[in-house]
Amino acid sequence: MTCDIVPAELRLSGHGVVLREWEDDDLATMAALFDDPKVAYWTPLVSPFDLEAARLYLKRARERRAAEQRIQLAITVDGGEAMGEVLLMRSGSGLEVAEIGYSVGAAYRGRGLAARAVRVMTEFARGALGIKRLLLEIEAENTASATVAGAAGYYLTDAPPILTEEKGRTLSLRTWEYGGS
Repeated sequence: MTCDIVPAELRLSGHGVVLREWEDDDLATMAALFDDPKVAYWTPLVSPFDLEAARLYLKRARERRAAEQRIQLAITVDGGEAMGEVLLMRSGSGLEVAEIGYSVGAAYRGRGLAARAVRVMTEFARGALGIKRLLLEIEAENTASATVAGAAGYYLTDAPPILTEEKGRTLSLRTWEYGGS
């Protein structure tokens, strides 16, 4: 993800969603979306996720974008109200492999937003950025996220689970890879 490939203001659309940059005016919405027990459990986001956490999160997102490490975009249906987030993270040097992550606010779940956002980010990563391998790392028990992965064209690989510790609990992450052409 180099700055000459990715514009400073990124807006992607397709599959009935619009992915846009987070804005300072989104802080209260961000806090409402991410201050959720399921988000706290399944993601590395802090809990409680209040306005101060949102400010720090947005600051870090902008720093990581400037360092060409991540692209974090708000999920919307029309470019307005944020309903969640999709992010693209480099998994090493170059553009060979990247990971996608996502979260949708409780009030917006069950609408297919995450799968559609992952599809749009996948198409952008493969097309505009030329990333060859796109991965998702999902806990085996996170059936909702596994459903999103399958709906977005990802398949569960034979790679051994990645064991890591987060928030005092051991995670066993299974690797999903994009299988589209």
